[in-house]
Amino acid sequence: MDGAVGAQPLLELTGATVRFGADAALDDVSFRMFPGEVHSLMGENGAGKSTLIKAITGVLALDAGTLRLEGREMSFATPQEAQRAGISTVYQEVELLPNLSVAENILLGREPRSRGVLSQRLMRARAGEVLRDLGLDVDPASLLGSHPVAVQQLVAIARAISTEVRVLVLDEPTSSLDLDEVAELFRIIRELRDRGVAILFVSHFLDQVYEICDRVTVLRDGKLVGEYLTRQLLRIDLVHKMLGRDASDFKTRHREAAEEPDAPVFLSARGVDAAPGIRGADVDLGEGEVLGVAGLLGSGRTELARALTGVSGLDAGVIRIEGQAVDLDSPRKAISLGVVYSSENRRSEGVLQDLSVLDNITLSVQAHRGVFRRIRPARQRELAQSWVEALGIRPADLDRPAGTLSGGNQQKVLLARLLALAPRVLVLDEPTRGVDVGAKVEIQNLVGELADNGLSVVFISAELEEVLRVGDRVAILREGRIVETLASADMTVDSLLALVASPDEQEG
Repeated sequence: MDGAVGAQPLLELTGATVRFGADAALDDVSFRMFPGEVHSLMGENGAGKSTLIKAITGVLALDAGTLRLEGREMSFATPQEAQRAGISTVYQEVELLPNLSVAENILLGREPRSRGVLSQRLMRARAGEVLRDLGLDVDPASLLGSHPVAVQQLVAIARAISTEVRVLVLDEPTSSLDLDEVAELFRIIRELRDRGVAILFVSHFLDQVYEICDRVTVLRDGKLVGEYLTRQLLRIDLVHKMLGRDASDFKTRHREAAEEPDAPVFLSARGVDAAPGIRGADVDLGEGEVLGVAGLLGSGRTELARALTGVSGLDAGVIRIEGQAVDLDSPRKAISLGVVYSSENRRSEGVLQDLSVLDNITLSVQAHRGVFRRIRPARQRELAQSWVEALGIRPADLDRPAGTLSGGNQQKVLLARLLALAPRVLVLDEPTRGVDVGAKVEIQNLVGELADNGLSVVFISAELEEVLRVGDRVAILREGRIVETLASADMTVDSLLALVASPDEQEG
């Protein structure tokens, strides 16, 4: 859909301005969505995307400008008011209640009643209809927390469309989905589009934006860059508009040193079994090497990372560091041996949102020293400031709550915390998930620089192109097994996809 000439926008912002103190997060931005259209909102972290979403969903009030829905001027004081008007949102981090059933989550706040009493039977029946509409084979009576994150994400989408939705906002909806689940989600998006729903699809996956979106609006530094038909905008031009500079300005890793075939192995694993699914894994990680790990969702990527870093105990196998067998029975033991881990879940296992940038960066060093060896405040600031400057964390405000930074800068804060421990091995699980193009390339290049300086890195990503770009070699995971480890220079994205998606020949 091109947004037919003369068609009335379903939702329209004009002159939208939102200020935080003296700073304008949105500065005189105009934005529109047509019925029956999938629209993408693009820009680096900090460009104003989240602020715009909050402005149209009742989370933030406009300091200036007008919001119209079907031509009528609207003002939402709360997200609930926006939802009653037909605007529903699904955020990147699942915000449901894992201790309740799937049906209770879908109909939370709108539970059906029979003769004034809440009816579990009606609730399950209605939730079942919504799930079937999504093509999901999920028991409405089952506990939400018993399902993997991917299924919980789809349940969140089911909840959003269970109302009379006219505008559906999807904020990074595919970040926890595998290829088949993304295809299923796109089928549902197309169905909703064909029913006349206006869908705002926010994603850092350019391939997905070009596959599903009809139109794209680009923001930069809180200002509108422009609105474009996706089919008329080349990808390289989109990146240029987002960044305000040519993508070729980014340097790529100088990899000659890392390609040395005889680099000594620093960490090795043999025959590693670990719950809930790693079986007989063999890993060799050279000094100054970036080992990419590729596999579909459920292949065991995170489980492998946690087994190598003491988060999960081994059921079988041995891990050696510089040839010596070690017992990594806890993260503390792993840290003492120079092995650190960055979880894919920044919210619950990474950055502490309410603590300052300073406290986040120095947290691991203080924990490693113990409560009786406190770091002097002046030394804390000196240490934190050095990492803020080294990694280019923006804004460079040590006292600012880390949760107020963009996703890319939060990831840098987490990296700073780990690097302050002076590790020898850095295991990164989805370090660029949910960050924009510019921050993603900065983090990728940082990983390369660390490896060039002798740090050994395990780099796990669902984006195969990224694995090939960053990794010197790539370990291919299928059903908990490392089936091959190959030089990244010998593969393309298509050949790597064929390897990760092939049936496990060992299972026959």
